[in-house]
Amino acid sequence: MTQVTVQIASPLVETFEETVEEQNGEVPGRQDEGILEVVAKIPKVSFSVIHSIRGRVRLRVPRLRYDADYAEVLQRLLKSDPLVISVRVKSAAASLVVIYKSSAVTDTKMRSRLSCLMLAASEAGMVNTDSPQPSTALAKTDSWPGMQFSVAATGLAVLGGPLGLPIPPMMVVGSIAIATFPVFQRALSGITTQGKLNIDFLDLIAIAITTFQGRFLTPALMLSLIEIGENIRDRTARSSQIQTLDLLNSLGQFVWVEREGEKLQIPTQDVQPGDIVIVYPGEQVPIDGKIIRGKALFDEQKLTGESIPVLKSQGQAVFASTLVREGRVYILAERVGNHTRAGQSIKLIQAAPVHDTRMENQAIKIAEQAVMPTLLLGGAVFAATRNPARVASVLTLDLCTGIRVSIPTSVLAALSYAARQGILIRSGRALEQLAAVDTIVFDKTGTLTKGEVTVIDVESRNPDVSNLRVLALAAAAEQRLTHPVAEAIIRYAQAQEVEIPSRSQWNYELGLGVKAEIDGEIVYVGSDRFLRQQGINMESLNEQQKSANSVIYVASSGQLQGIIQYSDVLRPESRDVINSLLTVEGVEVHMLTGDNRETAHTVAGDLGISPTHTHAEAFPEEKAAIVSQLHKQGKTVAFVGDGINDSPALAYADVSVSFGDGSEIARETADVVLMQNDLHSLLQAIAIARHTKQLIQQNTNIVVMPNLAAMAIAVLFGLNPLAATVINNGSTIIAGVNGLRPMLKPATNQSLPSER
Repeated sequence: MTQVTVQIASPLVETFEETVEEQNGEVPGRQDEGILEVVAKIPKVSFSVIHSIRGRVRLRVPRLRYDADYAEVLQRLLKSDPLVISVRVKSAAASLVVIYKSSAVTDTKMRSRLSCLMLAASEAGMVNTDSPQPSTALAKTDSWPGMQFSVAATGLAVLGGPLGLPIPPMMVVGSIAIATFPVFQRALSGITTQGKLNIDFLDLIAIAITTFQGRFLTPALMLSLIEIGENIRDRTARSSQIQTLDLLNSLGQFVWVEREGEKLQIPTQDVQPGDIVIVYPGEQVPIDGKIIRGKALFDEQKLTGESIPVLKSQGQAVFASTLVREGRVYILAERVGNHTRAGQSIKLIQAAPVHDTRMENQAIKIAEQAVMPTLLLGGAVFAATRNPARVASVLTLDLCTGIRVSIPTSVLAALSYAARQGILIRSGRALEQLAAVDTIVFDKTGTLTKGEVTVIDVESRNPDVSNLRVLALAAAAEQRLTHPVAEAIIRYAQAQEVEIPSRSQWNYELGLGVKAEIDGEIVYVGSDRFLRQQGINMESLNEQQKSANSVIYVASSGQLQGIIQYSDVLRPESRDVINSLLTVEGVEVHMLTGDNRETAHTVAGDLGISPTHTHAEAFPEEKAAIVSQLHKQGKTVAFVGDGINDSPALAYADVSVSFGDGSEIARETADVVLMQNDLHSLLQAIAIARHTKQLIQQNTNIVVMPNLAAMAIAVLFGLNPLAATVINNGSTIIAGVNGLRPMLKPATNQSLPSER
């Protein structure tokens, strides 16, 4: 095995530029002295190529072993690169494994790209490493160690009470007072900011009375249960806030521009309106603008939802976040950064209504309804009996603690169970909304369809040539081309186990087709226009076949041999899922897409979606408007999508659903992520949410019924406060255990997320 060792420093600029050359032999400019000056200041980074195959490269980077900060920055840079599929870093072995999109970039270009990223990682200032991680940010919201203090107070109360150890009463009282501080704060906040007596005020009075009476175990147990409820409730909150959805983070780190006749490579964020940006195959367009030179095939699926790439040339508009599949273009930048169309989608997300992501709403609303009646009842008992113990019993049987613990416990158990099924539900609120959904809006491309070109039929037009021979000729001509249709033909030929003949001379014309010499004959594969240009007689085709935009033609020996039909086919589970939603779940189903109306209505018809519920040619802002309109009609709306163009609609929906392999922005915006990339998981998520809603109702009954019965006994006959605590806490424990039932269920599907 041969190892290639590269020393990265300022000389790499020249080496890098040499390796990024295009098929026409052009080498982007070496005159960029600014880059040379920057690179000269960066510490050297050496690496060795240990193993490399198409789409995967393993490197040894010694710096990874001793520089943890560098390893972290490099990993984050690689993960943000649109061409990188996955990254694995083993610092102890100084090993870096990168799996990349081999269909979008050559091996040579990818190695050069990795070299540039390793350089960038040396400059720590290029990456924002100061942004708090979700867990850190969440932890900062509650730094008071309430659980520790309440456990300590309970321990002291047990030692000095039932166990009879000589614990000074003041020590127990002090620990209870400290543990009560968060309850006091919340009670005070309810009075001063909300102008009402909340459940914490009720808890505070019960704790004070029982502590004053010297019944230390009762308030200590109450505090422990309250803290358990608070912690569980916080665990049901969305564990991570939507990260800063900066468009620049989803694009490449560098871009080529032409300034004063020189080609320079600069950071993406430094591109200005008026710059001439050069975009090569496999790269994302970083700006909105117009093509001034060249032509290329653009994959706009993530932005517009169009599943088939579009050929664009001089004078046509292009948009940020679209991918150049083939060709090279020079673009005059008109809008940059968050002012682009994709950036406006992100602004719509940030302007979306913010909802409380804690499940506490329902628990608190139910519990707070009992606050004033319980206080009034306690006051009436004291006025009639003058017995503080009976008052303490009434206040202890407050319904609040049990409800406040059992409901979040049920939600947490449901979230954990869903995660084991490959369904990430980010919050209790999302679970609650999912249970109430009555309208689901689907994006089409990549959601109801596979989002990739698939061959659906091969038809010979020559009686002497079989369908398989037509397929073999097409596959031979199209091999090693990166066009989605070419890739689909190769996949289909391999699936049909067709022997693909060798290809000698060939010439590809962008947007038209390919001419190749195969088995001694000249073969043409391409569009109707391309074959006519080559003198092929196409009159045998009927009008429908000539007008179809999902057909590619194969000709040889001067005549048409056959046609190949292709399409963005439906997911195999789409029909079943839509039918279940319409007939079993009773949900209203809509479809939104950026595709043309004819395609949209064809797909909707295949799925059984009503034409009135089919919305075509919808840009991101229009998708958000349609979702908002449905919401205003009183519907509880779920939106399912996976692209940048879906993100605003995801943000405006009552509950949003995306896939594990969707765009980064869509995943971050979504409340529910289907990690297995299967729509059946949506049905399972709805079932889990509705079952949890039923479980919450059960737990509410478990808490309310025994406490109301005990309260009647306490009012009419009297009840020891400790017995009241046992009843109250016992019902809470039973409800809590009942709420944990989902966690006891075995996972029904542990398969790994599928590739699409």
